[in-house]
Amino acid sequence: MSATMEKLFNLPDLGEGLTESEILSWRVAVGENVELNQIIAEVETAKAVVELPSPFSGVVTRLFEPAGAVVNVGNPIISFDVPATHQTEQPTVQKAQESTTAAEGTASARQPTLVGYGAAVEAAGRPSRRGRVAAAAVQAQPQPESTRQQVPGPVTGSVRARPPVRKLARDSQLDLSTVFGSGEGGLITREDVVTAVARSLEESVGAASDSPQENQGETRVAVRGVRKATANAMVTSAFSAPHVTEFLSVDVTETMELVDRLRAMPRLADVKITITSVVAKAVSLLLARHQGLNSRWDEASGEIIEYHYVNLGIAAATERGLLVPVLKGSHALSLEQVAGEISALTTAARSGTITPAQLNGATFTMSNIGVFGVDSGTPILPPGQSGILAIGQVRKMPWEYRDEVALRKVMTLSLSFDHRVVDGEQGAKFLSELGLILRDPALLIASI
Repeated sequence: MSATMEKLFNLPDLGEGLTESEILSWRVAVGENVELNQIIAEVETAKAVVELPSPFSGVVTRLFEPAGAVVNVGNPIISFDVPATHQTEQPTVQKAQESTTAAEGTASARQPTLVGYGAAVEAAGRPSRRGRVAAAAVQAQPQPESTRQQVPGPVTGSVRARPPVRKLARDSQLDLSTVFGSGEGGLITREDVVTAVARSLEESVGAASDSPQENQGETRVAVRGVRKATANAMVTSAFSAPHVTEFLSVDVTETMELVDRLRAMPRLADVKITITSVVAKAVSLLLARHQGLNSRWDEASGEIIEYHYVNLGIAAATERGLLVPVLKGSHALSLEQVAGEISALTTAARSGTITPAQLNGATFTMSNIGVFGVDSGTPILPPGQSGILAIGQVRKMPWEYRDEVALRKVMTLSLSFDHRVVDGEQGAKFLSELGLILRDPALLIASI
């Protein structure tokens, strides 16, 4: 019998200097043989959901943490029994990132890989990001056959359900791993969830008749992942940077007419031109003239760092919480390119396929709160940025137009900025110039 040795696998830094991750599910169990680069677990950072490949070929001897646990980077999560002669290549230490060339203002992407472990991974074995699955989808330890969920069709190690069905289950506080999937290949359908919830309610009503229920008016939700990262960032920003917010209501009737004309052009039929993309283009151009808003305060060095390129963050509401995909080098993009990038990035954010590199490096941020039927607000600066713009809903309002009162389409802009970097006058000038462009979008040409 050949000699073996134990190998520990510590939770790696997933490429963005994040300090912890939550184990969503285990894809392997104690006693199972695994191959090099076989997916062993699915974890969630504050940035993305990541599938971890195995750095060894061998037998799993221990799972240090259960599904649902939040683990610090560097702590052991799994151990393997491997042949004593087993050799692995030196770790690949290349962070998932995209560096921006300041002189040209264009972003050059590096291939994302996990940090600090494993043999070189072929394309098919690289960590992939996708939508979050239920934390209890795969049990950490083998279960007796009688307790395992039986579903028709092949089982791939995770609960199969589409995002709307997962959301319905979460809203109903239903563990999808307990639901029988009646769809093709064990897919859990909306009807399966509705049936399971109804059955659970019936059981709860029956139990309530036998014993009183406590804490019926409260629900405790663990703060993890994106929600935790967002909360920490907002508290840090709110109490470290002195915020000032200025507002401007603008007649955007002509801009909305421009959007309609662009949408009708055959060449742009596949591009989603919106008021957001027009504002994003205008903001990207104006920031070159309003450097303070495209800068950051460096407390450690006592300096203001000015960026000579624009990486525009676009806030997006997702099932995992608020994410901010970044348009790298947006100042150099055409309106068509800006619209295409916004559409692609927000789709990736909401589907769970966004990468950490696509969420980092913003120099200024925009948030469209108008999609929620809101006119204005006081946005909080993302840490390390000096400006953030919120755009409100477009509403028809009585408005002064050519010395008469007319029904016009009006939108409110809300600009928050770091008063250590930007004076009130500078913020007002930026907002005023943006308003002029949105009143007369032909001025975009003069800004190029």
